[in-house]
Amino acid sequence: MELDTSTLMMLFFVLFLVMSIWKIWAFLPNKQLEDDDRTEESESLLTSIMLDIIHKHQGKITEKELHEKMAEHEDFDKKLFWRFNLNRLKQLLLSHYMEHDVQSIEALHKKIKEK
Repeated sequence: MELDTSTLMMLFFVLFLVMSIWKIWAFLPNKQLEDDDRTEESESLLTSIMLDIIHKHQGKITEKELHEKMAEHEDFDKKLFWRFNLNRLKQLLLSHYMEHDVQSIEALHKKIKEK
């Protein structure tokens, strides 16, 4: 049986494609990591800490101060939220700004206080 060049090329292509897909699948994480801070529980904990601090300061706090106070909060788990930074706080604030249709921390405090 004689194989021409195009048939060999097609066989090797399919073989290497299958091997590549297997390698990608084998190295993808299949279970949730222990320090995954993007779960619903982690989000709700961060949100409750954030809203608690905003409430304590009557909404008169900057983003940087809020970040520092959140890192010092008693419920803040430093092992779980080891990646928590100012950008992550800004994402949380932005989602609450959109949810409550406000533009600042003080306006967010007033809107939440009304409820």
